[in-house]
Amino acid sequence: MKRVLTPLAAACLLASVALPAQAASSPYSTLVVFGDSLSDAGQFNDADGPAGASRRFTNRVGPTYQPGSGEIIGSTAPMMLGRMLGVSEADLGASTSEVNPADGSKDGNNWAVGGYRTDQILNSIIGDNGSSIGGRTRDGYLVERNFQADPNALYYVNGGGNDFLQGLILSTPSAQAAGVRLADSVRALQSAGAKYIVVSLLPNVGTTPALSGNAAAAELIGGFGRDMNASLVSELATIDAEIIPLNTPLMFSEVYQNAAAFGFDASLGEDLIKTCFDGCGSENATWGINSATPDPTKLMFNDSVHPTTAVQQIFADYTYSLLAAPWELSLLPEMAQGTLRAHQDQLRSQWQADWEAWQAVGEWRAFTTVGGQRQSYDVYAADADGDGYNINLGGSYRLDEAWRVGLAAGLYEQSLEAGAADSDYDLNSYIGTVFAQYQQNRWWGELAASAGYLDYDDLKRKLDLGITTRTERGDTDGDMWGFSGRVGYDIAQPGSQWHLSPFLSADYARVEVDGYSEDGQQATALTFGDQKSTSKRLGAGLQGLVDLNQQTRLFGEVAVEREYEDDATEVDMSLNSISSLEYTLNGYTPDDHSARATLGISHKLMTDLSLRASYSYRKVEDADQQGLNLSLSWDL
Repeated sequence: MKRVLTPLAAACLLASVALPAQAASSPYSTLVVFGDSLSDAGQFNDADGPAGASRRFTNRVGPTYQPGSGEIIGSTAPMMLGRMLGVSEADLGASTSEVNPADGSKDGNNWAVGGYRTDQILNSIIGDNGSSIGGRTRDGYLVERNFQADPNALYYVNGGGNDFLQGLILSTPSAQAAGVRLADSVRALQSAGAKYIVVSLLPNVGTTPALSGNAAAAELIGGFGRDMNASLVSELATIDAEIIPLNTPLMFSEVYQNAAAFGFDASLGEDLIKTCFDGCGSENATWGINSATPDPTKLMFNDSVHPTTAVQQIFADYTYSLLAAPWELSLLPEMAQGTLRAHQDQLRSQWQADWEAWQAVGEWRAFTTVGGQRQSYDVYAADADGDGYNINLGGSYRLDEAWRVGLAAGLYEQSLEAGAADSDYDLNSYIGTVFAQYQQNRWWGELAASAGYLDYDDLKRKLDLGITTRTERGDTDGDMWGFSGRVGYDIAQPGSQWHLSPFLSADYARVEVDGYSEDGQQATALTFGDQKSTSKRLGAGLQGLVDLNQQTRLFGEVAVEREYEDDATEVDMSLNSISSLEYTLNGYTPDDHSARATLGISHKLMTDLSLRASYSYRKVEDADQQGLNLSLSWDL
């Protein structure tokens, strides 16, 4: 007994205490930003702030919000996004800040500058002396890097508003030309090796306090803005990069139309786009900086054209939701892979319990199993945990002294909760398996072939947008099939009360999940392409059992496996509202090694009826799976 339990217990202990390495927050090495005041991280000195503070084009953090109060100005959306992605604070700073030389701070990767037009944004990328702030001048981003961009970085580009405000756009052709110039910035980055580029469409400059009082001008400018965005999207479609578009005008409209849900003062109605917190001709009397109750979170605009930090947070969350979506959606095939592994573990427990105790030749043995599973994954910052339940029915027929064949069918229900907003993904799996077993002269082997139908009937991707949470819904289906084989040698003498068998294993599994579109045309709704997940594993392990008495048997196994399909999975995506721009982002990355263990007990209730229970545990670096099963087995 000691010879059997000691290696099993040791292996279980080693598998359970293995600690994973700290998972990265995102797949991107850093965040590099180009644009105008909507993205500026603080290129200019904040003369009314604390010593060494930088100016940004939004409100101060409070509680007074007043200049000279010692309060800094809040972050812009790219800075907020970078923190969510785990980018260092140093990288999130301004590239050519007037402040940095004075206090010895490192220049950051944010090249956006308040007041920049699209031609200046392009120059900050490819121009000699392309970035000039006060008395400081630097060559453009790519010039300094010999036109070699980091392919693992995430790039962020916005612009166009100042082309309107500075009178460069006065017609449809001039609006289209601005779209081309902004796309040229993206093209320059791509040509230098940039792969992942977020591009924000221009928000409607006409729906700002600066123009909201002039309906004709607002409509004219709004139309030119649509012309610019159409030109930008058309140009972006010709660039060979993974371009993640932000439908900023649509997102802004959705926030405005449902202002109360986002924490803004909906009682203001149209005045939400006519009033501001500070620095426009219609400072809000209730929530403005000089009111008795100053609160920029109730207003959408800080000044005549710039949003408050509350709106900046919404757009940071919006961008993050698009980047994080594949981290969650790539787990759909993994849910199915986990279901198949659980099904196989349950069958192996049946086979171990039957070791050298098959039914008589020419007879059937039936079994039914109920069980539950627990799965967890770490995919960058999108941690996921799920529960599952199942029932299996099956039976085997003994052909002769050495061979037994059988079949099994199972129904599995799984739910997975993933991501920062606790998205919910449900899967119903229907699996069938045929198997064959061989035992003779200490040699033994097993072969199994499985196939299944996958029904993802309730997919709810949840995302934070400021203080609110939005749910995007969809459903899809898929299929899976797999093969499994093991061969081993029992080192115990025939008829012994204990058995110990080293074995080798090989597994192949293929899961295909059909693409689907989330419901509606909201700015956050996405379409996902087909996903395929393949697993090819070789393993080695030790299987053992001991008969405690004539009725009770303890069994178990430990194994390690090598996964040969360990590349990062990829998810094809597009915004429903901008379907012409498709892009592909990385999702879950399988680990190349795993360890697993099973421990079970079988007890004969009567000669032809046995009650069995087993526990299984499987561990890889960024995921683990546990299962608990109870079954009945009887001879017919």
